Amino acid sequence: MDTIIIDQVRLNFNPTGIAIINAAIGLMMLGVALELKIDDFKRIVSSPKAPAIGLAAQFILLPAFTFLLVLLIKPHPSIALGMMLVAACPGGNLSNIITYLSNGNSAVSISMTAISTVAAIIMTPFNISFWGSLNPETAAILKQVSLNPVDVFITVFLILGIPLIAGMSIGHYLPDFARKVKKPFKIFSLIFFIIIVCGALAANWQYFLKYVGIVMLAVLIHNALALNIGYWSGRLFKLEEKDCRAVCIEVGIQNSALGLVLVFSFFDGLGGMAILVAWWGIWHIIAGLVTAVIFNLKKLPNNEINPVS
Repeated sequence: MDTIIIDQVRLNFNPTGIAIINAAIGLMMLGVALELKIDDFKRIVSSPKAPAIGLAAQFILLPAFTFLLVLLIKPHPSIALGMMLVAACPGGNLSNIITYLSNGNSAVSISMTAISTVAAIIMTPFNISFWGSLNPETAAILKQVSLNPVDVFITVFLILGIPLIAGMSIGHYLPDFARKVKKPFKIFSLIFFIIIVCGALAANWQYFLKYVGIVMLAVLIHNALALNIGYWSGRLFKLEEKDCRAVCIEVGIQNSALGLVLVFSFFDGLGGMAILVAWWGIWHIIAGLVTAVIFNLKKLPNNEINPVS
């Protein structure tokens, strides 16, 4: 079967390539962090409801529902573990932009990005290990690679934590410099990352074309599930529409780039995992933009069009 053959594929990535992707993610995180302030964290304390609901959806509900989805659709074990890995990652770097395009609450989005990045240092390795070990088939892969959550923690901290601290420090101590460089820096880091991803796809194009069809349906269902978990969690707890949109996008746009790094660093580029995570990285951009269009077709309540600040 193709789903068995897919695990015999080892995508072309050497240690230098992984290091370059790590640097690209770090640069993107640094660019995001230049705009973050302590007030973004304080906002969670003063107005905790929307960010708290979003973070619970991100790190508790999405991994749990992903586990149930895997039991329901029964994908190949490596694909199932790839889905769990994506669900364990924090929100993606594009979530703030998609939230803005969706006419969502950008303050909630930025707050969630900030706190989810910090929380991911612990929650990402925990969720991979916890949910992956509950499924006998994915647990076998975890045992085979002898996954150590502490090693994952260190990797996530290096990629996300250090750039976050550095970016916020620059923004705090050198605000004028940060203001001048944040826009060109974000553009540069995004272009740099796109070049790296395109290079990675080009190096593995034959594998990607041959096997992407196996993971497309799983990613479509999984991403739709993530977006709906975010949105309806907000509605269930009676958040305003703009907050619901922000939570929806934050939960639905995952940091699949971090997921790819973890696949190559700890699972030796295992084919089913790598191709699923790579396709998720492409698909969630498409799905995010489609979601933004749908949200813009739906009018906001009158009291949210020009809210009092």
